[in-house]
Amino acid sequence: MISRRQLRIKALAVLYSCNRKETADLETAEQELMLSIRQSYDLYHYLLLLLISLSDLARERVALSGMKKVPGPEDINPNRRFADNRVIAQLRKNEQLRSYAEATPSLWTRKDKLNSMKALSRWLATKGLSWNDHPEVVRIIFNEMIQWDVYKAYMNSPESSYKADLRFIKDVVTKFFPASEDLETSLEEQSVYWNDDLPFAASMIRNSLGRFRENDEGSAISIPPLFTNDDDEKYVKVLLRKTILHSEKNSELIDAHTTNWEVERIALMDKLVMQLAITELVEFPEVPVKVTLNEYIEIAKEYSTAKSSTFVNGILDKIVKEMRAGGTINKSGRGLIGE
Repeated sequence: MISRRQLRIKALAVLYSCNRKETADLETAEQELMLSIRQSYDLYHYLLLLLISLSDLARERVALSGMKKVPGPEDINPNRRFADNRVIAQLRKNEQLRSYAEATPSLWTRKDKLNSMKALSRWLATKGLSWNDHPEVVRIIFNEMIQWDVYKAYMNSPESSYKADLRFIKDVVTKFFPASEDLETSLEEQSVYWNDDLPFAASMIRNSLGRFRENDEGSAISIPPLFTNDDDEKYVKVLLRKTILHSEKNSELIDAHTTNWEVERIALMDKLVMQLAITELVEFPEVPVKVTLNEYIEIAKEYSTAKSSTFVNGILDKIVKEMRAGGTINKSGRGLIGE
């Protein structure tokens, strides 16, 4: 589920922490990486739970309107379209979502250590996920949502169908959630690992919603695993570990190809992006050179200075030419031999 782009960004964040001396050693760095990745998966589930909480609040308001002593026409015949959204109804019944969100303290003992993804998952499962401790945030998000033009159009549309419900939920997740400053602020306050993660989690949910079908009751709809395959977990661990181990050597390589610039004067983020790129070029023969270069140039554009992508592109291009001439880059696999 989690993309290689996001894994690269997670590795970059931990590498930055290491360089700022906030993370002391390889084992700690790897634990920090795995925790950060798992927290992204938590956020994915947390946003699904937010949809349910928003619908719960809509149901509550419908119920309260019906209890008025002098109900108006809207109170007698309330618009229940969002409260009864068919996709959210499927999420309510989804067993995987319920199981993931449920707190299970018995899984963890003091003898356990956070030295593997399995142990980390057990520890995080002791806490569970719920918006019950943040009802004020749910209210704020709900009040913001009902003022949204897309919400108003959905509620007043003559079309009442599963497709319309699904289309609206996709809009909420991919357009409304990422644009909500209140939601972003709340998530950042709840977890430092959720800074900048909202668009990624929204994208993962959008992809998952593509699997939903009207004839599914909801309980058995499969939620994709954190890693699509074991290669992704291995990839990101090796990427971080090898980059840390070869930091000095890669810095010298960067310095050698930087005209009129000393490595100390290069923006730290640019330097770290290039170190990761060099590691990927050398350590992962199955990843095309072009993919590696494009990915890290885009990451530099997003997370460093305005001119970083051009600078990083120029230096990496020189390094790739030298590595190819020296036989340091050896790509293998279908269509990659001799690349």
